Amino acid sequence: MEPITYLEAIRQGLWEEMERDPAVFLLGEDIAVYGGAFKITKGFLEKFGEERVIDTPLSEAAIVGASIGAALMGMRPVAEMQFADFISCGFDQIVNVAAKYHYRVGTPVPMVIRAPYGGRLHAGPFHSQCPEAWFVHTPGLKVVAPATPEDAKGLLKAAIRDPNPVIYFEHKYLYRHEKGPVPAGDYATPIGVAAVRREGRDATVITYGAMVQQSLEAAAAVAKEGIETEVLDLRTLSPLDTDAIVAAAEKTGKVCIVHEATQTGGLGGEVAALIAERAFRALDAPILRVTAPDTPVPFSPPLEDAYLPKAEKIAARLRELAAF
Repeated sequence: MEPITYLEAIRQGLWEEMERDPAVFLLGEDIAVYGGAFKITKGFLEKFGEERVIDTPLSEAAIVGASIGAALMGMRPVAEMQFADFISCGFDQIVNVAAKYHYRVGTPVPMVIRAPYGGRLHAGPFHSQCPEAWFVHTPGLKVVAPATPEDAKGLLKAAIRDPNPVIYFEHKYLYRHEKGPVPAGDYATPIGVAAVRREGRDATVITYGAMVQQSLEAAAAVAKEGIETEVLDLRTLSPLDTDAIVAAAEKTGKVCIVHEATQTGGLGGEVAALIAERAFRALDAPILRVTAPDTPVPFSPPLEDAYLPKAEKIAARLRELAAF
């Protein structure tokens, strides 16, 4: 298998699902003629036509509302937010209509919202946020955050085939910085299943998205000092793979949770509470977190560099755990 970029994996997943199922169509700002802000949908208009690749007005609320209506009529829309930061403009439609419709009426709402998120592109506070926790807190939504090209493609296919709304968080920094093999032929990565990216016996890192690569880099660094770290990639943020989290915590007894989103109210607090409830007796040290601070994302490159969780910060926390 030739390695491909994270971006190419998303593109392939979209392309194959549109070929497989005529009910799948795309809508979003500049996705058709321009090919998308990041060029993921370049060439889709020529292949699938203007009825299945639709440029929309600059209105996330309209994009989400149209997607809900189309899903209720039997279509499978894939909406692009362009930047996840602006998903808040469609927030009411997502959390009060899409998430609850099946529960209220019994009618499925098969739709995907692609949400390019995250920093390291020096794009400032309105184009770099990690808003996944808003949606993890909303029953009725599934939330995924792939870290590798294989999962980027497989989780997108699973999301499109799911009978109800899935928020698909794709990290912008990974688009052209992460390459890896993907399986040949058709496949889907199951939603709700975490993956162990590195085996370890001394400490556990629980993470997702672009922080998987940073955590693996940190694990490799401390391994030279004799600290062997297990790295668990959540892959799906809602529903969480609770059994995998508990097993990873019990294996080493020392846990560090890593995410790029700000700390207060972030997913790390939920994972920590779960471990405290189900694996407290196995712990040998306090549960630690490495996250962004509770501030907006800085525009200045040096400030953003200091703001973001990185391998050096994770490695320092792993040394604390090992010494406890």
